Amino acid sequence: MVETYPLEHVRNIGFIAHIDAGKTTVTERVLFFAGRTYKLGNVDEGTAVMDWMAQERERGITITAAATTCFWKDHQINVIDTPGHVDFTAEVERSLRVLDGGVVVFDAVAGVQPQSETVWRQADRYRVPRICFVNKMDRTGADFFRTLESIRRRLKATPVPVQYPIGAEAGFRGVVDLIEDKAYIYAENGGTPTAVREEPVPSELRAEVGKLHEALVERVAEQDGDLLVRYLEGEEISPEELKRALRRATLANLAVPVVCGSALKNKGVQALLDAVVDYLPSPLDVPPVEGVDPKSGGTATREPRDDVPLAALAFKVVTDPYVGRVVYIRVYSGKVNAGASVYNATKGVRERMGRLIRLHANQREEVEELGAGHIGAAVGLKNTFTGETICDERAPILLESIKFPEPVLFVAIEPRTRADQDKLTDALIKLAEEDPTFRVRYDQETGQTVMAGMGELHLEVLVERMRREFGVEARVGRPMVAYREAITRPARAEGRFVRQTGGRGQYGHCILTVEPQERGSGFRFVDKTTGGSIPRNFISAVEAGAKEAMENGVLRGYPVVDVQVMVVDGSYHPVDSSEMAFKIAASMGAKDALRAAGPVLLEPIMSLQVITPGEYLGDVLGDLNARRARIRQMEGHADTQVVETEIPLAETFGYATSLRSLTQGRATYSMEFHHYEEVSQTIAQGIQSRSR
Repeated sequence: MVETYPLEHVRNIGFIAHIDAGKTTVTERVLFFAGRTYKLGNVDEGTAVMDWMAQERERGITITAAATTCFWKDHQINVIDTPGHVDFTAEVERSLRVLDGGVVVFDAVAGVQPQSETVWRQADRYRVPRICFVNKMDRTGADFFRTLESIRRRLKATPVPVQYPIGAEAGFRGVVDLIEDKAYIYAENGGTPTAVREEPVPSELRAEVGKLHEALVERVAEQDGDLLVRYLEGEEISPEELKRALRRATLANLAVPVVCGSALKNKGVQALLDAVVDYLPSPLDVPPVEGVDPKSGGTATREPRDDVPLAALAFKVVTDPYVGRVVYIRVYSGKVNAGASVYNATKGVRERMGRLIRLHANQREEVEELGAGHIGAAVGLKNTFTGETICDERAPILLESIKFPEPVLFVAIEPRTRADQDKLTDALIKLAEEDPTFRVRYDQETGQTVMAGMGELHLEVLVERMRREFGVEARVGRPMVAYREAITRPARAEGRFVRQTGGRGQYGHCILTVEPQERGSGFRFVDKTTGGSIPRNFISAVEAGAKEAMENGVLRGYPVVDVQVMVVDGSYHPVDSSEMAFKIAASMGAKDALRAAGPVLLEPIMSLQVITPGEYLGDVLGDLNARRARIRQMEGHADTQVVETEIPLAETFGYATSLRSLTQGRATYSMEFHHYEEVSQTIAQGIQSRSR
């Protein structure tokens, strides 16, 4: 595929949403109407192009972010379809890091759901301009304006509807374009892609459409000084001027254009593509990417041009059984050619690019080069991992990496047979390379291999992938909660390691203090020694020893978090002192300090939303109270109740089965990690006895 599109005609976008809002169906329709596919893919039938993995087709959910390219009205649109399930939030995180714009899909019945809030916050963090698509307008209970209100209230956003739906639920048949003042009616013709008929605005809607058009002009004019003056003077503002002003407000994250439709019924998809072209940014519309110059430590920027030094970010690694390791990259500046030598600034090593490919789900098209502003993949990068920077060695730059949440659940895994042992190790290493939220460690005390992930579904999918892709049969233990330990007060301790065994001995001595830190702040080490009481070359060994002590806490051996360790004094022997001695001394001192610092156990608390018919509300609340849940909010829509709670992860095992039996299968729930919280003494004792 030859790139003939100027950069201002390129869009790098992602579809993001809560699970089951219809992202993949929207993506499939976008590919069809843009002429990229010639047959409508369907999630329920397992024929979706973007859900190419066997497990995705069987389960009817998206597990891995898939990338593709399509073309619409002389624009090239690079699309990433992301998962909606919270267990695969890393896929959304890494996609948003490299995208210029986002399409947030909402279910017209449910409105803003918990994972909608999560992806919105992720997009806010990376300052990604976005538009909204209110999907499933044909469903019973669909309400466009209630969804707008929930976007305004729950996401604290400024939604600007650019369409008005004609009809709702089974009567949804078209939309009014509030900018162009035209109606578009979708002809029903037996499930094949629908034709669109342009008509004048229906007379019965004229008054409502007039009010909404006025509100739209007012809201857009508020963000544009010149337009505001003209609006206040009563001048007519043309549709083109309105679109340009709304585009500027969208790029500045001051407004969010909203369109609507029903992707499954092929309604509203062309208008969504028009909105992507009209309002979302090209690589030229986003600020030049900033990074750090590894040589000077100063800030460096890169313009999105082909004639400047290369700067690209690796955002995903996939192991392909046929071509080997495939690294997805976003090129921010310069261009890279197949076979070129590049520099990994994160690790400080040279790499060879190998083949370059343009992606279409799991199909690939080879290209000779990737230019600034484009997304593609490279084969042959052996040492490059997620979040690492690839650049020109003569002008190195280190781009901001990607932060991923910590796993909250772990299981023990062992091979079924001796023949599976080596294959299991290989599979675990490759899967950990691909997925930054999947961790593997060997537990010295129990002799078990332990793998940690974001939830039960996440770990279940990974075990199934091992069986299918790597031919590994494994036994898996029951899921266990990833508890943490913390301290509640400052403490001071002395660590001394002295060994004399003939000849040169070992001597390390340090005095440490530990202090609690804010939740989520992690580990911090401070050197406060004076007068050379500990030589500078041993301070890094003291830090390593303290850090090692934090890996296994003093209560139950869980990692210690949110703590500051300060070395304040110590002594050394000119002959016997060594790095090893100081590392052991620091580890001993840190352990003693932790014991004196009021250690407590922390447990992961999940944010849980339950949607249940009103008649079962009492049973659902009773069950939640028995599971130590705290009810945050309850609200009703028609005969449906929405309950929002915070609940300890340990109490959620088997909740799906319990909820189904309480509500005859009519209630649904969604859950995501919220924060860590101290466990009460009674519960902590129960956890300790279970752990023994």
